[in-house]
Amino acid sequence: MTFCFTGVRSFPKLWKSNPYLGLSPGHSYLSLFLKDCYGIRNQQKWFSVKTVCAQNTKAVNLLTAKARYLRKGDEGSNMQVSSESHLFAAGAAKKRSEMNPHKEDHALPPVRNSIQLPTKPLNSEEWDKLKEDFKGKAKFESWIISQMAHSHSSVDVAKSLLAWVAGKNNGIVGYDLLVRYLYLCVFHKQTSEVIDVYEIMKARYKRLESEGYTLLIQGLVHSDRWKEALLLLEDVKKVMIASRKNYNDCIEGALLHQDVNLAWNLYQELLGHDLIPMLKTLKAFFDFGKNIKDDQYSNKLLDILLYLRNNHLYPEESFAQSIKTWFESGQCLGCGKTMESIHLSPEEYEFLKGKIMRDVIDGGDQYKKTTPQELERFQNFVKCCPPFDIVIDGLNVAKTFPKARESQVLLDVVSQLAKQNVQLLVLGRKHMLTQHWRWRKDEMKKVQKQARCFFADNISEDDPFLLYATLHSGDHCKFITKDLMRDHKACLRDAKTQRLFFKWQQGHQLAIVNRVAGSKITFQHIPCYDTVVQTTGDSWHIPYDENTVERYSYEVPTKWLCLQRKT
Repeated sequence: MTFCFTGVRSFPKLWKSNPYLGLSPGHSYLSLFLKDCYGIRNQQKWFSVKTVCAQNTKAVNLLTAKARYLRKGDEGSNMQVSSESHLFAAGAAKKRSEMNPHKEDHALPPVRNSIQLPTKPLNSEEWDKLKEDFKGKAKFESWIISQMAHSHSSVDVAKSLLAWVAGKNNGIVGYDLLVRYLYLCVFHKQTSEVIDVYEIMKARYKRLESEGYTLLIQGLVHSDRWKEALLLLEDVKKVMIASRKNYNDCIEGALLHQDVNLAWNLYQELLGHDLIPMLKTLKAFFDFGKNIKDDQYSNKLLDILLYLRNNHLYPEESFAQSIKTWFESGQCLGCGKTMESIHLSPEEYEFLKGKIMRDVIDGGDQYKKTTPQELERFQNFVKCCPPFDIVIDGLNVAKTFPKARESQVLLDVVSQLAKQNVQLLVLGRKHMLTQHWRWRKDEMKKVQKQARCFFADNISEDDPFLLYATLHSGDHCKFITKDLMRDHKACLRDAKTQRLFFKWQQGHQLAIVNRVAGSKITFQHIPCYDTVVQTTGDSWHIPYDENTVERYSYEVPTKWLCLQRKT
């Protein structure tokens, strides 16, 4: 067997003990759109000319043109953009409308009422009093639940309203109130409450109207009873063509639960009805595909790009980022081969989860710094919450920038992530809620409005809580801390589990690189590929240490040797 040496490529450092400090000029990271790098194509160059599957010739012409993106305010970009927008440029219509100062506003005035929406659950007497104070012409129960839905009131408050209504109507709650309550449950991702309403409606009504079906489908797809959403979709199809949102929710549910074939079948069914899919539906396929090495799946994604072209559809920014990530996920720039993914297989994930729960959470030394009662309180708290997308070590993150006020740093991080409509958990200590020049109460209240929070005793160790919440939420969940958790890795008793933990950690741990006051927080990216010696049979990729670089045991090399079989 003969191999030819095709080049040594330099990669940006991906795993450092202090990822937020000391970046060299060549290691410039942005939170969403990342600068140039060398070596493995990994979320850093805009759409590269190489396609994932060379056999799909009909998409090659589409993809050979290199696309670049210029963010407002970026410097050093090599893309020139005219300062004058054309008639059909995005935002031009808004600019023209702003030039007319005499534009009439035909919006209806808001309905005013002296009633203040409750912020905590009320008992029967309190609801009676609130109804007496109501001066509107509408039915009080219908008006108040509509206002609560509009204001996204808490589920507990709405539940107390339904209990009050049921107490006065022999246990019966009307359909309209149930639907509005269901809307709040879906909005707050309270899956258990969605299932309760589903059981009530299923027992009471043979058919629902479209809004009821839509909300139930949207709520059920995130539960372990997600396939019952497909039954509801079939009920809808008996009387009408299901909406594209119904299809979107079922497709997202199928992908969430790894049923890829079902997702594509639903997508083809949607197109068969001449419905234009929601962009979030198409984005979901790309998000799922970034960890899949399958030519057939890749071809289908290329067909989606052609669909965008043929129908003059334009992805919004987050969708464009998903396409970019898929294109650039783990490819070697030397030979174009796809590298092994950093993500664990489902079997590896469940194995690691079990090991960490036993050896670190249950069998570790965490009780030296917390109590079994507090850990149980936290476990019950997590079970009552929907799965999290990002878990934040609040105290650790707040201390990232020593010169800044800690509550302000934490608020900046939470506020930026909350804009992405993700489920956040902030772990902290009780002293963070006490007014102090470094911990302002008003800023902490803003944090609590945008994320779920758990504040442990001041002597408690955060890491076991962080690991538990992240693993309990599923393989999609990421966590933010600058702690490299070497002590917890040491609690794992065999080399295989330690390797899996480190691989999982690299694929899930976010680190803050930079913060500019009044601007965005910059996160260091997560690699898509695993830094180990890799082979595809006709090629080898070997990470190696540079002579001039000292690497610690918890770091990985950034240089790779790319070898290909000579033909």
